[in-house]
Amino acid sequence: MDVLFASIIAVAGTLLGSTTTYVFQRLTAGHAEEFARNEQLRQERLAAYSAYAGAEADRLGAAADHARFRVQMLARDPDLVRRADAVREPIDAIFEAAALPELKEHETRSQELVKAFIAAAGDQVL
Repeated sequence: MDVLFASIIAVAGTLLGSTTTYVFQRLTAGHAEEFARNEQLRQERLAAYSAYAGAEADRLGAAADHARFRVQMLARDPDLVRRADAVREPIDAIFEAAALPELKEHETRSQELVKAFIAAAGDQVL
């Protein structure tokens, strides 16, 4: 009888140990997958935000539009999308500037808005 009882305890202990190991491995795998997914999203955001900030100097605007679309798709923060859109306004106005002082004013405003966009975007990728 003692042998039977000891065998049942051994089997139960083995099953409990296996079940516990399985549960912890599943939890660890789930956390690792979530971390990898979040890191990939962070990398995508970093690339998109950097591309947008850099593309604003593009004379034709196609690269800036492409980068802005990426920001719109990846940004969770609507304020960040508004900031990205706001950068475009003074850049478009540069091409219509009638005189050098007006051009400088639009350029300065554009640089200020790009800096504000970069600061706001930087908060999301850290």
